[in-house]
Amino acid sequence: MAVHPPSGSTNRLALEPSPYLRQHATNPVDWHPWGDEALALARSQHKPILLSVGYSACHWCHVMAHESFESPDTARLMNDGFINIKVDREERPDLDQIYQGVVQLMGQGGGWPLTVFLTPDLRPFYGGTYFPPEDRYGRPGFPRLLTALRDAWDNKADEIEEQARRFQEGLGELSSHGLDAAPGHLSAEDIVAMGHNMAKRMDPVNGGFGGAPKFPNPMNVALLLRAWRRGAGEPLKAAVFRTLERMALGGLYDQLGGGFHRYSVDERWLVPHFEKMLYDNAQLLHLYAEAEQVESRPLWRKVVEETVEYVRREMTDPAGGFYATQDADSEGEEGKFFVWRPEEVRAALSPRQSETVLRHFGITPGGNFEHGATVLEVVVPVETLAAEQGRPVEEVAKELAEARRVLFGLREQRVKPGRDDKILAGWNGLMIRGLALAARVFDRPDWARLAANAADFVLTKMWDGTRLFRSHQDGQGRIDGFLEDYGDLASGLTALYQATFDAKYLDAADALAHRAVELFWDEEKQAYLSAPRGQKDLVVAAFSLFDNAFPSGASTLTEAQVALAALTGDVAHLDHPEHYVARLHEQLVRNPLGYGHLGLAADSLLDGASGVTLSGTREAISPLLTAANRVYAPTFAFGWNDAGTPPPARLSELFEGRDPVEGKGAAYLCRGFVCERPVTDAATLAERLVAAPGH
Repeated sequence: MAVHPPSGSTNRLALEPSPYLRQHATNPVDWHPWGDEALALARSQHKPILLSVGYSACHWCHVMAHESFESPDTARLMNDGFINIKVDREERPDLDQIYQGVVQLMGQGGGWPLTVFLTPDLRPFYGGTYFPPEDRYGRPGFPRLLTALRDAWDNKADEIEEQARRFQEGLGELSSHGLDAAPGHLSAEDIVAMGHNMAKRMDPVNGGFGGAPKFPNPMNVALLLRAWRRGAGEPLKAAVFRTLERMALGGLYDQLGGGFHRYSVDERWLVPHFEKMLYDNAQLLHLYAEAEQVESRPLWRKVVEETVEYVRREMTDPAGGFYATQDADSEGEEGKFFVWRPEEVRAALSPRQSETVLRHFGITPGGNFEHGATVLEVVVPVETLAAEQGRPVEEVAKELAEARRVLFGLREQRVKPGRDDKILAGWNGLMIRGLALAARVFDRPDWARLAANAADFVLTKMWDGTRLFRSHQDGQGRIDGFLEDYGDLASGLTALYQATFDAKYLDAADALAHRAVELFWDEEKQAYLSAPRGQKDLVVAAFSLFDNAFPSGASTLTEAQVALAALTGDVAHLDHPEHYVARLHEQLVRNPLGYGHLGLAADSLLDGASGVTLSGTREAISPLLTAANRVYAPTFAFGWNDAGTPPPARLSELFEGRDPVEGKGAAYLCRGFVCERPVTDAATLAERLVAAPGH
């Protein structure tokens, strides 16, 4: 007999720390969190499992919840026919990865909400994403689907069993796709070819890859820059800059508050899905900082400064860690917090300011969004407005800055979108990585402190030297970390060391990298598992292969290992990167869009763990460090130890014999563990760093 939560009560999810699960605590559905209790119940009652996966900032997850999970009639069908399990994909990315494969095997695009039906032994037999309450959009209505699947479970057991067998087989193949290929040898020509391959997929007008919907794909854009660096040609750099410009001027970017939304529903970056994800902003911070190294522009600085301020203001816990996401919706409407109407602007500003702002941001009576509202985008540049008004550009820019400040203050009085305040180790690692590079490029030690505060939080609250928690919520660490947590955090800490030269971050990165190999490396496949070996609640072993909206843990771990080899001089750190990149060579070259971050790590590996060791006092090395931070040399890692103090034990061998030269700060530049003569002149160091790779 199914248990039906009485009206007005809460179900089991009310006791869960995840904000996403708690969003469903008042549903009339008899929800269970994923765990031994729910899985045992399915087995004992021989009931199919209805698995629903989403996350707190997911708009269509909210829509399906309102339409179906809050409906007593639909809940009755769910409770009578199924054991209903809710999963926060941000807590269990391994489960999400595996069961997204069901939708892919059915020939559909994946996404959230993910809705999959499983046998009690966790084998899927049907799946999809969003289902409407009645037949529409070419999808069956959810109640009709529930009735049909329960009838099939009761009366067509042979068909269900055969479908489950096929899905399990297909998921196994999907999980290890490409790992049976013969190892290959990556070359500089491969990186160039990958860049040209990816460039063919770019929108020549608006930038970015493909049409609508359009995602930022920062790692793939970054890989285009790597190909340009290796001689792929100026059109690739132009394509990157076009993409960065259009994103920064469009509605994808929050023109008042800074930070990027998740993606745009159109091809020109105008109307976003309004949720903001920590991992998007982390990667985009890093990418815009790299663009500044390639060619300094005021727009790059503006975006980075405003995005860091957004992260500091909205996404930083008082204890230092970074929150996961912000919702798209507020007051039950998507985007309501972010959009404007002409009358709101005129009520807030002087007539001249109003007209300038309305024209600059394209705010019209008809709007460009729902209900006559406008998503802000830069329609008329400041220079054009100044020419039209016969005023100096500086004067108009100052007026716009003041107007933005006023409108931002008014917006702060609105009801804000909800925020998922869990702190994820991996996503914090990505933001630490982005902030660390931005701090170096823009000479902002306060940004490095923001990153260090987060690192200190994660290392103190979520890592004990052998075990890393994935999530921290309500004062406690939860869920053993996955590969992406170890890889992302190790990568972030190697970047943070280069911004602070505090060796404790290098030590922690080294320990995380070694522990990750112990937990996740599969010797037979020469590849990494997403979840620790022996995870018992997975229907197939899940390998960490593809880079999607955020990098795979295998990619970030490989990146960290190459940097660790350069920073410590320990060649053993290259063993696993060399084997892994060789194993994935065919997939990487054939499908670079699916392996963007691995391409970045492989490009660094190709340069033989390039590193620069700086020697001398902080004052003596300052010109060298400034020059190094301002040039685009993405495969180099930078270390320093004050000549007046002994280096940490881990670095003692590396720094041995690397002394200042005639009292001047010196830079020892090495590729493939072969070092050049020390450089004492900042301009010369900059030239050597940007010299054609391998020359």
